[in-house]
Amino acid sequence: MADRRKDAFEKLRGSVAAAQAAALSDPLWSADLATLRELAAKHALGKTHSGWVNPYPKKDPRSLLLEYQFASFHDESRFKAELQARQTGKDFTGQGEIAEDCLRRPGTDWMIAAPSERQSTDSLDQGKIWAEAFGLAIESYDIKREGLHPEALLKSAEIVYSNRSRVRAVPGKPDTVRGRSANIYLTEFDFFENAEATWRAILPSITNPLRGGEKKVRLKTTPNGFGGAMHRIWTKEDKRMRWSRRLVTIYHAVLMGLPVDIEQIREALDDADGWAQEFECLFLDQATVLLPYELIATCESTEATTTIGPDFWESAARRPVFIGWDFARKKDLSVPWTIERVGDVLQTREIEEFRKMSTPAQFNAMAPKIESATRVCVDYTGPGIGLGDLLVERFGEYKPSEDKFGKIELCTFTPALKRELFPALKVAFEQRRLRVPVNRAVREDLHAMQRIVTGSGDVTYRAPHSDDGHSDRCTALALALRAASGGVSDGAFTAATLAAVQLGRPNGALFPRPEIRL
Repeated sequence: MADRRKDAFEKLRGSVAAAQAAALSDPLWSADLATLRELAAKHALGKTHSGWVNPYPKKDPRSLLLEYQFASFHDESRFKAELQARQTGKDFTGQGEIAEDCLRRPGTDWMIAAPSERQSTDSLDQGKIWAEAFGLAIESYDIKREGLHPEALLKSAEIVYSNRSRVRAVPGKPDTVRGRSANIYLTEFDFFENAEATWRAILPSITNPLRGGEKKVRLKTTPNGFGGAMHRIWTKEDKRMRWSRRLVTIYHAVLMGLPVDIEQIREALDDADGWAQEFECLFLDQATVLLPYELIATCESTEATTTIGPDFWESAARRPVFIGWDFARKKDLSVPWTIERVGDVLQTREIEEFRKMSTPAQFNAMAPKIESATRVCVDYTGPGIGLGDLLVERFGEYKPSEDKFGKIELCTFTPALKRELFPALKVAFEQRRLRVPVNRAVREDLHAMQRIVTGSGDVTYRAPHSDDGHSDRCTALALALRAASGGVSDGAFTAATLAAVQLGRPNGALFPRPEIRL
């Protein structure tokens, strides 16, 4: 019996080695982008172009690895850097490798870092699933936060397994990655708030081989522009530190078994540059976080609320109350954000969230509140056009250039308008003129908004899509801020706009002195 098991094990090991060799030698790795596009266009979904087959038995969780994931999983190089298209299973593969390493080497330490708290904990959750599949028991799971509030910023989340192996997840910031000696896994590394400073802070964690042996580094990310940390690692000449580099475009993934309709995704994205960077892994635009965690924290307050009772709205007409509404009908989150001017501060009073609710139902839910508000800025783009027309018919349009002084300003989201809204929002945070709730979902939403500098030098703002939308709350707050300013411009972020934000007083300023209402 023992001999048969040994023979079966050796046979499997040989099959795995052969499958790894076949995966690594696939000609697709060296194919140019044009060839990959052409091959993918006529490829049968769910099949492998090379005929590669995963050798693991179905009961083994590693049998789920696709060809490109298998190649990464079994690459035991000390330093691995992988450029990989969005939604192709970066963390699924990376966390599988970590869980297997923890199982094989009791007492192993890993540190996981990601651009946000949500991404860090989501990645760790993938690891928990792999560990369970491998039969590796969790002894403890501990979460530490920066303060006593249960929604305070994450400091770390740590799993300790029954064999003393540990996996610690942190937000990817220089101060959070410093610590004990450990192997390193950085997911979406190119999108850290300060990737270079974080790299400097975390690299010493792998330098001590006397604690747990030689340490590994795993970097996985979609690209984020020329000149960034990943661009330099990807393009520099290796010397003593030799990187195993792997490029996985959406075409590689589909040709190696991922059952995804490429043209459907491209049509939905409808952004040639975004497609080239997010799915073809070309270094084009460079993104930076608009609102770092530390900046958001300075404006978090327990006095700011996400919900408020009817008594507030009954008396709101006597106070300066403003609403920004980022409208969505089906795909994203529809968010009306209400703020009240209290002295020289704008206090968050309510953050409504509507998911897949009809336009009439949203209108009816908000109409009584808008009746009590001083001014409202509404997203007048796409499905928001219909809502905006209904609101203007009921409450009147605010457009002083045409002598219209109703409540509703219709905001069409042009690049020029974005260049006004989001810099003004950042300045308001920097001036500590806002109060936002101590709330994880709100914090992650605000933190996800990115400032993008394109290859031609143009500036725009966007956020990646997640299960929770794409910074819909952040956009709603920016609109509420605009409503509070009382100013309407052509979309240019002018010196006058900046002065209004910084000084906090008229003309049409963001924070005028409270009106006296009799």
